[in-house]
Amino acid sequence: MNSENQRSASLRAWLNSIPSVAGASIAPASADASFRRYFRLTLPDGSTRIVMDAPPAHEDCGPFIRIANLLTEVGLNAPLCAEFNEAEGFLLLSDLGSETFLQRLTAAPDQAAVLYPQALNALASAQANISNHATVLPPYNENLLQQEMGLFRDWLLAEHLAVHLDKATAARLQQQFDLLAESALAQPTAFVHRDYHSRNLMVGEDGRPGILDFQDAVSGPVTYDAVSLLRDCYISWPDRQIYDWLRTYYQTLREHGLVAVDFEKFARWFDLMGVQRHLKAAGIFCRLLHRDGKDGYMGDIPRTLNYVLRVTDRYRELRPLHDIVNTYCSKPFGLLND
Repeated sequence: MNSENQRSASLRAWLNSIPSVAGASIAPASADASFRRYFRLTLPDGSTRIVMDAPPAHEDCGPFIRIANLLTEVGLNAPLCAEFNEAEGFLLLSDLGSETFLQRLTAAPDQAAVLYPQALNALASAQANISNHATVLPPYNENLLQQEMGLFRDWLLAEHLAVHLDKATAARLQQQFDLLAESALAQPTAFVHRDYHSRNLMVGEDGRPGILDFQDAVSGPVTYDAVSLLRDCYISWPDRQIYDWLRTYYQTLREHGLVAVDFEKFARWFDLMGVQRHLKAAGIFCRLLHRDGKDGYMGDIPRTLNYVLRVTDRYRELRPLHDIVNTYCSKPFGLLND
């Protein structure tokens, strides 16, 4: 029996040991970019549960459970953990539904007018109410910000495109990383989900989005999750619409006392935070291909890097980064041209 079949057998044996779900039918629900897998259980009465399979050698379920509790304690819609097998990395969770924001928005783009305000309100609630984030979550510090941007240089440029920058260009790129990190660290800190986007939000029947994949949450820049959502790597919206949503969200944060700067400053933080995130994401997509053999994200790189080109074109201080991305990435990925 290979390791995957053995793990599936262990999962089934564990489920059969839980009276409330013994004998339930099981089917794949989803997989993600990590080693985690998800299955949906259907009970005889038609109700459903989700099982997370997170191999302990690769995944730590502790943060998932801890952060799920943080979110549910402040009234947000996160999975409830009913059973946990720590030794094997199995979790039995409540089911938040089967339709992601991305699926709904792809089928019915007009639903954006409903779903995005819901998601931004949930985000603002998390940021306003998880007041102990700085003590219970790791900091989104300069080291982490720099490591993430380094993924673009190491995995997209060097590994995927075989581009090895000369010393002067490498120095210019690092100066741009430093500028982006400085902007991120100048922001007020808040709870940061760190992957708050259309694939990790479920359409909720009660108007509350179901929030998933939060186990890497940190305490960090207040605009990070907003840019993950509004400049999503998997679906895009016109800039005018993005800034309309952003202004409403900004006003909500102002009312909660989370930001005190004017909107122009806040929008600059948002824009530069997005460049940091999109460099990271494009690098991760290439790492998933070359290290993990997962090619499913490569088609999202053009959208992700086009965000970088558009934003860096607006800010004179980011022109060196614009030129680097345009020079080395535009042709391979079919990006927007100057």
